[in-house]
Amino acid sequence: MPQYLLSIYQPDGAAPPPEVLGPIMREVGAVRDEMKAAGVWVFAAGLFPPSTATVVRSKNGELLMTDGPFVEGKEHIGGFNVIRANDLDAALAWAEKLARATTLPIEVRPMQAVEA
Repeated sequence: MPQYLLSIYQPDGAAPPPEVLGPIMREVGAVRDEMKAAGVWVFAAGLFPPSTATVVRSKNGELLMTDGPFVEGKEHIGGFNVIRANDLDAALAWAEKLARATTLPIEVRPMQAVEA
């Protein structure tokens, strides 16, 4: 079954206060529980802020490392879910539930199969 990456885009800056974030995280947990019950959930993770990132580039045979995200923007990937879904429409339906729970944009991208 194809796998899809559901990336959660969040605005740069401080997290919402607990009274706002708490209910959102409960909703996200409910969607994740629903994904697990449906057998589509593979794994999920939250990410530390972009300020913790290091970008490694190869240029003219040399490795260059810079702090921070690859590109500057007003949003960054704050977390992600990997799911199994029969097709893009099914993945989009899960993304819709996640978008409602997080109140944030969700990018859906099919994953290429990698042979071991």
